[in-house]
Amino acid sequence: MRDIRIVFMGTPDFAVASLAAVLEAKYKVVGVITAPDRPAGRGQKLRQSAVKTFAIENDLKVLQPTNLKNVDFLEELKSLKANVQIVVAFRMLPEAVWKMPEFGTFNLHASLLPNYRGAAPINWALINGEKETGVTTFFIDEKIDTGEIILQKKIAIENDEDAGSLHDKLMHLGSTLVIETVNQITTEEITTQKQKEHTQLKSAYKIHKETCEIDWNKSIDTIYNQIRGLSPYPGSWTTLYNKDTKTLVKIYKVSKELTEHEFKNGDIIFTKKEMKVAVQNGFINLLEIQLQGKRKMKTIEVLNGLKLEEKAKMG
Repeated sequence: MRDIRIVFMGTPDFAVASLAAVLEAKYKVVGVITAPDRPAGRGQKLRQSAVKTFAIENDLKVLQPTNLKNVDFLEELKSLKANVQIVVAFRMLPEAVWKMPEFGTFNLHASLLPNYRGAAPINWALINGEKETGVTTFFIDEKIDTGEIILQKKIAIENDEDAGSLHDKLMHLGSTLVIETVNQITTEEITTQKQKEHTQLKSAYKIHKETCEIDWNKSIDTIYNQIRGLSPYPGSWTTLYNKDTKTLVKIYKVSKELTEHEFKNGDIIFTKKEMKVAVQNGFINLLEIQLQGKRKMKTIEVLNGLKLEEKAKMG
């Protein structure tokens, strides 16, 4: 049995579950590396990361380097004498960092690698209509998400799953995989396999504003998957054309209705209680939306204060 000393690296809530699991398993965490505090909100007050908040609550040493290649940071990291580094939802590490510990640096990634390498694996699995996804641990190398795989766990994707619910499922599934990985390193029973490269690999590149705009001319499934894949963050958006005005609308929750109709794509059909948008082979029923300058609301609430003309449309 190896005597394990861990440095944990992560920033958002997704990483907190894994750090909590490591502490619960009674492993020694000698330091936590997280992002610097950043201005946030209207007052632009400095806000610390979720990982930093959790680390402080548990009396863990916290480092917040702005430059991971800084000599002083590297010396301080070395002084912690960690022999394993765990990375969950952090940034790309320089070789001087990931090569430092004796037993390696491994990463938890929210996809079944080699598919969905990149910054937004949860979103893209949903946008692409996948039926299953999962989590992977792998040893970090010089490229992004390409290192040798240690362990994987699969999970089914429900038909009405959105990025928020899938995030939470993978967060907890990932924390169990992290512990299984550390256990294998501790008992020296670890085995790895190289990722299989092929031309059909699906990417999980960063989500941009253009990615989030809805094209109502696309298929009903494509639109439905895009909306749930971007909910609750960053949110799909479209433009409402109503009475010679244009209003930006974010759409968070929908259902789909397969049926033949004679409306044009983007036409809005509404009553006092519902609003739906015509698309190929059916309608997208809007259940939760946010008008520009307003809070997120159920559509029935929006309709109480929104007067739509019969020619209103989304586009």
